[in-house]
Amino acid sequence: MPERDLAAVVLAAGKSTRMLSARPKVLHEVAGRPLLAWVLDAAREAGCREIVVVVGHGADEVRSAVAAADVRFAVQEEQRGTGHALAQAAAHVTGSETLLVLSGDAPLLRSATLSRLAEAAEESWGALAVAELEEPGSLGRVIVAESGHLARIVEAADATAEEIAIRTVNAGIYALPAPEIFTVLARLKTDNAKGELYLTDALGDAAALGNEVSVVALDDATEALGANDRRDLGRIHRTFITRKLEELEIAGVTVLDPLTTRVEPQVEIGADTVLHPDVSLMGVSRIGSECVLHQGAWLRDSTVADGAVIEPYCVLDGAVVGAGCSVGPFARLRPGARLEAGSKVGNYVEVKNATLGPGAKVGHLTYLGDAEIGAGANIGAGVVTCNYDGERKHRTVVGERAFVGSDTMLVAPVEIGNDATTAAGSVINRDVPDGALAIGRSRQRNVEGWAALRAKRRKQ
Repeated sequence: MPERDLAAVVLAAGKSTRMLSARPKVLHEVAGRPLLAWVLDAAREAGCREIVVVVGHGADEVRSAVAAADVRFAVQEEQRGTGHALAQAAAHVTGSETLLVLSGDAPLLRSATLSRLAEAAEESWGALAVAELEEPGSLGRVIVAESGHLARIVEAADATAEEIAIRTVNAGIYALPAPEIFTVLARLKTDNAKGELYLTDALGDAAALGNEVSVVALDDATEALGANDRRDLGRIHRTFITRKLEELEIAGVTVLDPLTTRVEPQVEIGADTVLHPDVSLMGVSRIGSECVLHQGAWLRDSTVADGAVIEPYCVLDGAVVGAGCSVGPFARLRPGARLEAGSKVGNYVEVKNATLGPGAKVGHLTYLGDAEIGAGANIGAGVVTCNYDGERKHRTVVGERAFVGSDTMLVAPVEIGNDATTAAGSVINRDVPDGALAIGRSRQRNVEGWAALRAKRRKQ
C-alpha cells in the first residue's frame, strides 16, 4: 500500500430545524467557540496537512467564520445525505491520502482518537469509530464480523428489531482511503427509508467486496456526541468544561465547586491556584501559580501572574495583572488595563487602556481611562480621568509617588509630576510640576442662618 498523507473532510452542510435558528448549526458556540472550530482544531492536532469543509446552508457565514490557509471549501447544493456530501470533496483531494471524515457538529472528539483511527486505517482498507451506548436511540447500528472488522452499518430507520437491540453505534468518525472511497461512493443507491446516499452504505459495500474495515472503539463515548438541538449544545458545553476542570485538578489546581465553575479549554492555570465558586475563565486567559480567584470573578482573554488575588465579583476583559497584585472586589479591568507587580485596584474601580506602575494603589470608586500611573502613586476615592472631549481621547500621566486627592477631576491631556499632590475636590486641567501641590477648587463661602431663612421662605 502506498504511503498516504493525512487530510480531513469535515461535513458541515447540514441544517437542523430543531435549533430553531437562522444561524448555521456548526456556528453555534460551545465553550466559547463555534462547534466547527473545535473540529478543525482536532484535525490539525492530529496532523492533517489540509482540510476540506463541505458547506451548504449558510455557506458564506461558515466560510467567513473559519477561513484559514489550510482550509478549502466544497459546496453541497442539494442535501442528499452524508455519502453525497463527502463526494463533493472529491475535486479537492489529490494524490494518495487517508481522509479523516468528521462531522462539523461533533466537537468533542480528541486528536489522539483521530490518530488511533488513522493508524488503524493504514493497516486495513479504512476504519470507523464506534461507541457502546446504553440507549442508542436513532443512531446507526454497527454489525461487526467474527474477524472483528466491519460487516455492515444499519441506519436506525432501516434496522430490524434484532438490529435495533445492538448497542454498538456508529460514531460518525471515519478514516478512509482516497481516491478509492470516491469510487465506492459513485455506486451508492438511495434504496433506504430516507431516500439518501449514506456514507455508511459505502463502508458496508467496501466490506462486502472483501475489504477489511477496522472498527475502533472510543474510550470515551462523549466524543461521538453531536449537536442537533439546544439541549445538545448544553450537554456538549458542560462536557468540555468538566473535562477541563478534571485536567486542572490533576495538575494541582484547587476547584472548590466544579458544578458552578466554568473554565474553557484554552485557559491555562498554574499549580496551587484556588478557584472559588462561580468563577468563569474564558478565551485565552492565563492564570499563574498560587493565585486566588474569589467567588464570581469573570475573566476573558486576560493574564494574571503568580500570587495575584482577584477578589469577589471582578470583571477582567483583555487585562494584564502582574505578580502579587490585588484586584477588587467589584472592580472592572477593561481591554488595555495593565497592573504591574504589587499594584492594587480596589472596589468599584474601573480601568481602561491604562497602566498602573509597581506598587501603585487605586483604592475605590475611581475611573482611570487612557492613563499611566507611576510606581508607588496613590489615587484617592472618586478620582476620574476626563479622557474624552467629545471627539478624541487624551492621556493622563501621573508620576511616581504622586498623591491624587479624593474627587479630583483630571482633565486630559494633563500630567501630574513625581511626588506631586492634588487637593481633594480639585479640577486639574494644567500640568502639575514635580513635588508641587495643585489646588483647583473655588473658595468656600458659609451663609449664616441659611436653615432659618429657607424655612421662612417655605412658610411664605
